[in-house]
Amino acid sequence: MIVVSDLMGTLTTGSPIRGLLAWVGQHQSKMQANWYMASMLPSLVLAKLGLIDWQRWGQGLMVDSLSLIKDATPEKFDEIAEWVVEKDLWVKRHPDVIERLQQHAEAGAQVYIASSVHQPGVEAFAKRIGAQAIGTPVEFVDGRVRTATELVASERKIEQVLSRLNVDRVDFAYGDSALDIPLLEHADHPVAVYPEDKLRAFAQERGWEIVGETASYP
Repeated sequence: MIVVSDLMGTLTTGSPIRGLLAWVGQHQSKMQANWYMASMLPSLVLAKLGLIDWQRWGQGLMVDSLSLIKDATPEKFDEIAEWVVEKDLWVKRHPDVIERLQQHAEAGAQVYIASSVHQPGVEAFAKRIGAQAIGTPVEFVDGRVRTATELVASERKIEQVLSRLNVDRVDFAYGDSALDIPLLEHADHPVAVYPEDKLRAFAQERGWEIVGETASYP
């Protein structure tokens, strides 16, 4: 049995961007972190008001915020990813959904977390529940880290899942937003987790299982 879950909003209400800014403020430059936070406030307001898409706004920041890291190496980035998960994403996890994934694993299922979050961050979270990770790969050039491909999101997420696992469908899939619909449609048992309004309506129309009353964003 194959089980695939989204990460952000599905397994945690934490934020890899907020976590990275906290790391920058503590380990690199508090002024740099504060300046970046101030620069993103106008678009944050627009996203919270629904004037721009919340999910796509956050994904854009995940790409852009990598430029904050100085003297980046694979080892350093792994340490940062572990720190962000420990201090933010894991603290704000959804215990009920994680328990379901752990039950799948205990029953012998292959459990994967597929996310637009950078691969080291997904790996740091996945290892806490005995899952495997499918995230956005990164590369290092002249002391800088950047995404190596398009983000593993929406249609690209399910493409990566199916190609890496060499299957046409999965048994269970968990997601929280409309961007996860392509993933959920390729599961025999799709589960909408703390879904945003658009996914909730879609799931109700399709008769999918729904867990949680509402989406929760920082």
